[in-house]
Amino acid sequence: MIRIAKPGSRYVEQFNARPAFPEEAEKAAREVLADIRVHGEKAVRKYVGKFEGFRCGGGESLRIDMSGITAKGISREVLRALADAHRRVLRFSRASLRGAWKMRTPGGGSAGEFYSPMDRVGVYVPGGTAPLASTAIMTATLAKAAGVREIVACTPAGKSGEVDRVLLYALKLAGATEIYRVGGIQAIGMMAFGTETCRKVQKIAGPGNAYVTAAKRQVYGYVAIDQVVGPSEIAVLTDGSVDARWVAADLLSQAEHGSGWEKSLCVCTGMELARKIRGELMSQAKTLSRREMIERVIERDGILFVVAKDVDEGMEVVNRFAPEHFELMVADALPLLRKVRSAGAVFAGAWTPESAGDFAAGPSHVLPTGGAANMFNGLTPDDFRRRHSFVAFTRKDLRETRETIETFAAIEGLDAHGRAAGIRFQ
Repeated sequence: MIRIAKPGSRYVEQFNARPAFPEEAEKAAREVLADIRVHGEKAVRKYVGKFEGFRCGGGESLRIDMSGITAKGISREVLRALADAHRRVLRFSRASLRGAWKMRTPGGGSAGEFYSPMDRVGVYVPGGTAPLASTAIMTATLAKAAGVREIVACTPAGKSGEVDRVLLYALKLAGATEIYRVGGIQAIGMMAFGTETCRKVQKIAGPGNAYVTAAKRQVYGYVAIDQVVGPSEIAVLTDGSVDARWVAADLLSQAEHGSGWEKSLCVCTGMELARKIRGELMSQAKTLSRREMIERVIERDGILFVVAKDVDEGMEVVNRFAPEHFELMVADALPLLRKVRSAGAVFAGAWTPESAGDFAAGPSHVLPTGGAANMFNGLTPDDFRRRHSFVAFTRKDLRETRETIETFAAIEGLDAHGRAAGIRFQ
């Protein structure tokens, strides 16, 4: 059922309260990860067979030979799309990298920050309902732009053990240096703990289902992770200035992902507008190839319309929802960006559908979900770099701060700290 509600109603509160960590996923992740931590590749192979259906035994390699990945069999149209998306994402990634900086200290020294790329990272690319070539571009490209030398990619291969050739080509194009046909919890465990054939990584990034998300949370500390990424979400704020057909299509674009737990929120500035868009959505849904998946989202109350008195009230509704994707489908969108507080990515104006961000615009589509956008950011190249602060004092700088250092040392009972500063003037 697709409801139309008012701000603050129980329907809105229920819609906002989506669980980020289903208990069944947490339990499964704990058990599988514990096994992999002890038994390594043997356990990984066992779970690839159990959960993915690929009976790899002990003889077949889970690692894909990248020398065999070519453009053969891929249409020119697809190759052009991959090249265009890669070029745009790489350009945006390079432009977004933070630069080193320094400042002068009062005594003539300097202090600042600089960055170094991680040595070895892992990216996870889902493949349960579709080969997500775009996710390959939106993860590995960022790591490559950051300067990472070793980029490990994991993606499920299914019963056949074969990975889609377009996805493989996209991974190679984006900069992956190792590719493994391993998915789910077992992929996260393999990258986090390392096995006989896959050395552990320093950080894992990329989206996944509830089980992958639970596994990433549980390996935090063994490795770094990017963020919490679960079922896709979109919120659209519209004042009626954008064609209702366009808004309906954008809402459906996230409802079709396949888990059944996706969320699409449409905040309108009038009841008639909400009814018009809802009708258009229902009409378009019947024509889509994934209509059964969309119907599951509707059955689970995953699509909601909210009628706000004006754009400002609508903005508050969206900020409380903290969506992964936020479309500003209003007459003058750019000035409203300053009022956005909680959203993974914002798409401003009638000509900016969220799907542009999914495939080609430039920023990564790996974004926080489940309300995590109120505390996490989307994936950036800097997530694959280490930030280092530095201080280079002169004698004058240390002399000016000596009293402060020695006082704090006395407060905290740390004699050696104070002596380390004072001894230099004896």
